[in-house]
Amino acid sequence: MARGQQKLQSQAKAAEKNAKAKKAQGHSLAEQQKAAQKALTIKCSICLSLMPDPKTYKQHFENKHPKNELPAELKEI
Repeated sequence: MARGQQKLQSQAKAAEKNAKAKKAQGHSLAEQQKAAQKALTIKCSICLSLMPDPKTYKQHFENKHPKNELPAELKEI
């Protein structure tokens, strides 16, 4: 085996390249969906849409359900 050292160097270089590619790839789709689902914490009482915060919920309620009365939790916002 005259090229044993070169083989080891090539393997190390390939492993480093694969590690960089994996790191650059980012999160998987499942992880992204899980994180997005965690961010949506408030649910509309009428259409059951999910919203990230009370301010967005109030805007949604005023635009999508104008005939309905604002829920108590949105009146002080």
